[in-house]
Amino acid sequence: MSDQAPMEQAAQWIREADGLLITAGAGMGVDSGLPDFRGPEGFWRAYPALRHHGFSFEEMANPEGFVRHPALAWGFYGHRLALYRATRPHDGFGVLKRWAARMPHGAFVFTSNVDGQFQRAGFAHERVAECHGAIDALQCIDACTGDIWSADGFDPVIDESRCELLNAPPRCPHCHALARPNILMFGDWNWIDTRSARQEQRLGTWLQGVGRLVVVELGAGRALPTVRRFSERNGPRVVRINPREHAIAPNCGVGIAGGARDTLLRLDALLNG
Repeated sequence: MSDQAPMEQAAQWIREADGLLITAGAGMGVDSGLPDFRGPEGFWRAYPALRHHGFSFEEMANPEGFVRHPALAWGFYGHRLALYRATRPHDGFGVLKRWAARMPHGAFVFTSNVDGQFQRAGFAHERVAECHGAIDALQCIDACTGDIWSADGFDPVIDESRCELLNAPPRCPHCHALARPNILMFGDWNWIDTRSARQEQRLGTWLQGVGRLVVVELGAGRALPTVRRFSERNGPRVVRINPREHAIAPNCGVGIAGGARDTLLRLDALLNG
């Protein structure tokens, strides 16, 4: 198969589809300038203060961190929250919105990203399923109730040289214990999954109504294969876009080597050519 053949096939599926399932991993956000945490070097490049402390991403992305080092844990997550709020989604998001607008059933997003970039790009909240939760939603660290609430009222002030929160951390409105992001972390027994479960229920209902589905998968790697497996379960018209890990079985779809933004723009030019 020539390099152009997967592009042509992908464009044909997008033209013929009546519904667009967008599945996205970390590579989608990297093209907006968000840090890539793959491997300790990538993590420490983004958070050099945590190299000094000797903490890995797995140790920081862990509810134990909020118990043992609350100022550091909220320094890390508070910095990410502020960064995600300030980040402008790249123009590949707009391409996906235009494609969806031409389809009778529009689009639905399934993502392992917690950054809220799809909602900031204008995708309807009720059409996004965040399988690992979201950084702009909070819960009690002890899960004293099943409540999840918005982080909108919390504006973190961070000492970036120490990766520490300087202002008061958010608290549970019920028991006043420390609050944490409603994100599925490593070794996480207290994650409240009701919000994500409702989102995935809406996605399941939407999928039942789509007759000619195309799946566009963006920047989802093999290290955490949740997104890739979900894409493949909804094949066979999967367009897997990934710089290095674009391989896919021929009976599932086509793979295109490239970054999310650039490949979406190339596909859009082909569709409009």
